[in-house]
Amino acid sequence: QVQVVESGGDLVQPGGSLRLSCAASGSILSINRMEWYRQVSGKQRESVAALTTAGSTNYAQSVKGRFTVSGDFAKNTGYLQMNGLKPEDTAVYYCKAVLNDISSDWFRGVWGQGTQVTVSS
Repeated sequence: QVQVVESGGDLVQPGGSLRLSCAASGSILSINRMEWYRQVSGKQRESVAALTTAGSTNYAQSVKGRFTVSGDFAKNTGYLQMNGLKPEDTAVYYCKAVLNDISSDWFRGVWGQGTQVTVSS
């Protein structure tokens, strides 16, 4: 059984910073990509950032220059550093680890349960 857990969400003032963590555990063989998404209630989940084992990164235009994605794939851990937070960044943030495990060689995406980020004064 593979599990992905996010942590680090909190209430922060505009202009503040947060660091989200994503930890994958279980019988994992390898992770080749970690992705971050966010969702506001009643709206579609949107991609925020992604990191591959090759070190390639992608960011949504709305967070470029403010958010930084990183990770330690050897430890099955990813991070999303969020600086210059704005009220419009308020959402539940989800991590998805694209991995394979002992049950299958095929890579699949495993989602975490999400962590709430609220930006408000």
